[in-house]
Amino acid sequence: MDSDEVSELLFGTGGVPVSAQSRSTEAGIERIAELGLGCMEVEFVQGVRMSPEVAVSVGELAARKNIVLTAHGPYFVNLNAAEPQKVHMSKERILQTARIAALFGARSITFHAAFYLKNTPAETYATVKRHLEEIVNILRNEGNKVTISPEVTGKPSQFGTLEEIFQLGSEIEGVVPCIDFSHWHARTGKANSYQEFLDILDQIEGKLGRQALDNMHIHLSGIAYGKKGEIKHLMLPDSDFRYSELLKALKQRKAKGVVICESVPYLEQDALLLQQTYRELP
Repeated sequence: MDSDEVSELLFGTGGVPVSAQSRSTEAGIERIAELGLGCMEVEFVQGVRMSPEVAVSVGELAARKNIVLTAHGPYFVNLNAAEPQKVHMSKERILQTARIAALFGARSITFHAAFYLKNTPAETYATVKRHLEEIVNILRNEGNKVTISPEVTGKPSQFGTLEEIFQLGSEIEGVVPCIDFSHWHARTGKANSYQEFLDILDQIEGKLGRQALDNMHIHLSGIAYGKKGEIKHLMLPDSDFRYSELLKALKQRKAKGVVICESVPYLEQDALLLQQTYRELP
């Protein structure tokens, strides 16, 4: 399914729903369709362990069921690592994710790009930008059109502020932000009201154009946080995240794309809550 075929805001889960018959990606897609949800993120967080053959059949099933897929790359990525080997492996993991994701027709892949470590944010940005440009060039030369979506992160030690992710999107063609609104709330202790959500969406349009609002890759979950940002994911009703105000802002700005729910432990329960809340908005 082409990215421009998503004519609305779709809701789904980060990974296979808890209530699926098995932990396979195929069972996940079947369950998403049964629940009446619209999308699913294939989780490669422990490594890209899917054969090309399986990826093709996953894509065929998703197309038959009309489910939009995205993918999440491995957690072991740090494009700002001090050791060249770690940087090389980080790039390989992003490339592997994009190659398999392209085979099952994913519209975008997301990942946590880097840690600052001992570098300044500006130095880290320059490093991450250089490596992402190389990754995008390799993929485009292979004819791979999957959108690369570095994620807004939940801790101050992680590269991935809204500003950084927006800037990457404005400077590298083929890079579009993955906005994790829960992460940003946990990281800042703010960004949790209708007006703040509208401001973020308006920044996206201002920096990246209307097209970015029409092709959003959003992550949402309940979240616990402290002075050092994100602690853990929760169910939305158990957290202070004002998801209904975010949904109202998304509807007000006519955003389209995918909303991937990463709540713990019953992710499909919150995905359905988000979808129902959104659909009931005036």
